Amino acid sequence: MPSSVPSFAELLGKCERSAVHLELRDTYAPTDRFEAWRRGERINWEDRASWWHPYDQLIADSVARGVVIRRARIVSEPVTQYIRWEHYVTRENIAAGEQVRWLPRRRSTDVPLPGNDFWLFDDQLLRVHHFSGEGQVVEDEITRDPGTVRLCSTAFAAVWERAVPHHLFHV
Repeated sequence: MPSSVPSFAELLGKCERSAVHLELRDTYAPTDRFEAWRRGERINWEDRASWWHPYDQLIADSVARGVVIRRARIVSEPVTQYIRWEHYVTRENIAAGEQVRWLPRRRSTDVPLPGNDFWLFDDQLLRVHHFSGEGQVVEDEITRDPGTVRLCSTAFAAVWERAVPHHLFHV
């Protein structure tokens, strides 16, 4: 059954000022890229064509038109192997123009957090990700519910304020 939820590209394309992403999980469904990293394969960062993807271009284009894109990750410590890999590939997000920060989970105890990862566009539209226990996206949900938007916006702001910039967070 086709999804009625607009694609990420559509939502970001309509975004005018800001897009923020909060990630709460310590592991997601493994990808081919993650499995290659686990086997010891590394990205040749000098060969941009080998790792630059359409997602990266979408982010770069959005940043170029003035959209500020921030991503915060709440992680357990010691970090999982998956988070170690995410930290490694975050160089790609930053090259595309995202700002990325990391918050150790132990520093988030008093922050009211939503139960799911989300993207918040222009402080008014949420794309909520629902995952299986194994970390696969089951479905995405769109909402403009003011209470839910406020909770997610406030949570992201609190996390962002406490979180460590990517270049200072060591795994």
